[in-house]
Amino acid sequence: MTDKINITLPADQLEGTEATLSQWLVAVGDKVTTGQPVAELETDKVSVEVTAPADGTIAELILQPGDKVEPDATLATLSSGETTAPVQSPTAVPSTETIDLTFPADQQEGTVAKIAKWLVAVGDTVKAEQPVAELETDKVAVEVIAPADGVVQELIASVGSEVEPGQILGRMAAGAVAAIAATNSAPATPSPAQPAAVNDSGNNSCRHLIGPAVRKLVAEHELNFDAIPGTGRGGRVTREDVVTYLNSGRAEQDKQQAKSAAPAAKTYPASTPGSQGIPSRLVPHSQMRKSIANHMVESLLHKAPHVTSVFEMDMTNLIEHRKWHKKEYEAKGVKLTFTAYFLAACVEAMRAVPDMNAQFHDDALEIFDDINIGVGTALGDAGLVVPVVKQVQNMELFDIAQALGDQTQRARTGKLTPADMKGGTFTISNHGVSGSLFAAPIIINQPQVAILGIGKLEKRVEVVDVDGEDEIRIRPKCYVSLSIDHRAVDAFQTNAWLAKFVEVIENWGQ
Repeated sequence: MTDKINITLPADQLEGTEATLSQWLVAVGDKVTTGQPVAELETDKVSVEVTAPADGTIAELILQPGDKVEPDATLATLSSGETTAPVQSPTAVPSTETIDLTFPADQQEGTVAKIAKWLVAVGDTVKAEQPVAELETDKVAVEVIAPADGVVQELIASVGSEVEPGQILGRMAAGAVAAIAATNSAPATPSPAQPAAVNDSGNNSCRHLIGPAVRKLVAEHELNFDAIPGTGRGGRVTREDVVTYLNSGRAEQDKQQAKSAAPAAKTYPASTPGSQGIPSRLVPHSQMRKSIANHMVESLLHKAPHVTSVFEMDMTNLIEHRKWHKKEYEAKGVKLTFTAYFLAACVEAMRAVPDMNAQFHDDALEIFDDINIGVGTALGDAGLVVPVVKQVQNMELFDIAQALGDQTQRARTGKLTPADMKGGTFTISNHGVSGSLFAAPIIINQPQVAILGIGKLEKRVEVVDVDGEDEIRIRPKCYVSLSIDHRAVDAFQTNAWLAKFVEVIENWGQ
């Protein structure tokens, strides 16, 4: 006898309010193994893989790509266990277990996810942890994986549909169903010279079951996908495979080949006939860009009245301290950046003005004990992600630098998980790295009450009083700004927080 198992999106995988089934990575009848990706969901911040909860066969795909998914919703079902059909009854069909393919709720940080692509079709055999669908958010792409071995039964969520945490994206049959599918598809008497056909969804076809992050990396470097050796299940190309290929020396040659073979860019007419009288083209917004736009409008116009205060900060002592400790950190495999100092200084400023580490409610200001600082990390044209360093108040400078290095590396290689972007209580925007002196206002990352901006570091002339005489000095300085939700705090707290932050940085090591 077989057991029916639901493939669901656990509620703790989705912090936001909406997710969309991007694609199935399996089809009904596919065999899957425990933990195998079976579907991908998309939110406004991350993409999430739904995995098979057990070995088995995809019995049914309940949702279709594009469908919305709610937390704990059943996406698909799979059948697990083994069944032997009675010898005396060739037509007898063993009972099957259906497993739901869902979008785990803890995989979604934002508010919207959409199904970008199904990687499987109904009837495909899949293995546990095999990607079956891709979801897209405003921050990252997520693969939904098969929770068990099995056969894809049904794709419920359609491509482009929004997915909510826990929503059923599809169903798979585990165990016996896969065996039945294989038996029914095989010839009654296979020729000795020709092996019985097998479903290649778990083999060579897996090469093309790639996640959005991998696709993006390939596209960014204009690589020939077919030239990249895959080390994943069934030859599937992973992010690590792409990085290895880029570093192999073959990447540049492949890039030139891709350029020569690339088709001309498609042009589009103006949005309305003769609207501007100028030739133009339309570039569709990504899910990430749409969500960023919505968040910016919501935060600035509908939520928080923004006010910004700006201080100037001398970085002399910090630069000196970093110069003396940089190699020491590097010897331990950690890069010591200015941002690590900024996080440490934020902790001291929060201790002086805890109201900045808070969330505004209509009837109260909720002040958090933990200081969880998000650091805005640009992804070029792809947008922006904000990985969060948790409980910074308990960290030494080395620990902060180590955590930052890990988060930044994973952000830029598309390996962030939804958990990496949850739970922030404050955010830093290091906009100076792109040459900006200051920005106002920097839009607050809701539901936080403040965001710190760090401007470009440059040498500036200052006049100082030395024994009653004016002297001119050249010092490395930058502007620091704090944009606040004026509902929660006032100018007094804002300036007090900035004053403490600047004091800590300017007196570092003293």
